Amino acid sequence: MSTVVMHNLIGGEWLPAQTGVTFENRNPADQDDLVGVFPASGAADIDRAVAAAAQAYQDWRLVPAPRRAEILFRAAHLLTERKEQYAHAMTREMGKVLEETRGDVQEAIDMAYYMAGEGRRLFGQTTPSEMPNKFQMSVRAPIGVVGLITPWNFPMAIPSWKILPALVAGNTVVIKPAEDTPLSTVHFVQTLIDAGLPPGVVNIVMGDGPSAGEPLVLHPQVPVLSFTGSVATGTHVATLGAQHRKRVALELGGKNPIIVMHDADLDLVLNGVLWGAFGTTGQRCTATSRLIVQRDVLDELTTRLLAQVQALVVGNGLQPGVQVGPVINQQQLETISRYVAIGQAEGAELLIGGQQLREPPYDRGSFFAPTIFGGVRRTMQIAQEEIFGPVLCIIAVDDFDEAIAVANDVPYGLSASIYTRDVNRAFRAMRDLDTGIVYINAPTIGAEVHLPFGGTGATGNGHRESGTATFEVFTEWKSIYIDYSGTLQRAQID
Repeated sequence: MSTVVMHNLIGGEWLPAQTGVTFENRNPADQDDLVGVFPASGAADIDRAVAAAAQAYQDWRLVPAPRRAEILFRAAHLLTERKEQYAHAMTREMGKVLEETRGDVQEAIDMAYYMAGEGRRLFGQTTPSEMPNKFQMSVRAPIGVVGLITPWNFPMAIPSWKILPALVAGNTVVIKPAEDTPLSTVHFVQTLIDAGLPPGVVNIVMGDGPSAGEPLVLHPQVPVLSFTGSVATGTHVATLGAQHRKRVALELGGKNPIIVMHDADLDLVLNGVLWGAFGTTGQRCTATSRLIVQRDVLDELTTRLLAQVQALVVGNGLQPGVQVGPVINQQQLETISRYVAIGQAEGAELLIGGQQLREPPYDRGSFFAPTIFGGVRRTMQIAQEEIFGPVLCIIAVDDFDEAIAVANDVPYGLSASIYTRDVNRAFRAMRDLDTGIVYINAPTIGAEVHLPFGGTGATGNGHRESGTATFEVFTEWKSIYIDYSGTLQRAQID
């Protein structure tokens, strides 16, 4: 397979980092497979990219929104044509199986079509005035240069969630993709360029968080920041942003439960749990990491689930029949192993998995066996903290009220699910689960681009991605009053 050598995209030109330093990106399923060599950038590169974006903003903000949207629409067509090519490259880059990387590209396609439609909407409000011969309305206005920092697990979908609404609203962008997955972001942005995006409207600066990410967060010409990643890093970004009065949108993770009531369709539950817990090797912020089961069906569900997990095929995501790919890197392998040890020390029962896979054909990659803990108590560390790997904790409960209490008893509030045939119970769960996303008779993953995405608590800081809610991040409200009375009218006085 081919190896790419990439540079930063600044002002429409592909430029090497001024640091002169590069880093390698290797296939997590096969460390012998060098995917590409990328620039390890620094503050000087961020400065150049922000300057290019600021210059491009002066013209881009004046392009009518429907015309901006037409570029997104053309990009959606091009992404559709390139879907298979980009999916293969993404599987090499970050490991998840080809079926899922096709879905990652498809989400970018969906977002491009959706945001193209918003170019003819971007609705404000018109309201009656309290004064005669006076008109008033509100409009959405672009803000300027937007700084984006994106993760490795959805390396095209998540950049699309951020870049496309920022663009259609009239902003320009500097994006720092995750060091593990810069190529997928390059592919996405190149498609926008091929669709007619002017130079400098989107700029890519690659590198690590301290060297490239932090200068972007601190840059005085970047008033808006959107970050997806860990709680620790997101808190740091929020702190720096607050000190400089920036608008900061955070999406930071989850500890997502599936609740299984005694009347649930267990066949449906099994399919949902396998997909929710072990899809993307558990490396989703919406992954199912807690299975909260009513005791009446605990033994049957556990037995059937273990048999299904035992049969999962782990391997290189490019190989036919593989269902679970590698973990992204060695650091994440160590994190998962550490949590498994913590779970055992806390007294949870390791029912299956629990170890790194080291024998051929796994010896050249970062593979971890799908893992299930039983006998987990709600207060255990493995039941409270995000592991971000193929690890599922089973927690037994007596009834619906206890299930809801356990589901809500974590710092996060991203996604939750309940399986039940009782419509009254389902509606109570929709009301009482303290999460930004709720699923009924479906797993905790599967969000669509036209509804808000995000959560409560440690999941973020109240902002949402996707849907029209995302424009609250990327636009300012401007209220406009037109007095055509020909006289001074004093609101609240006359």
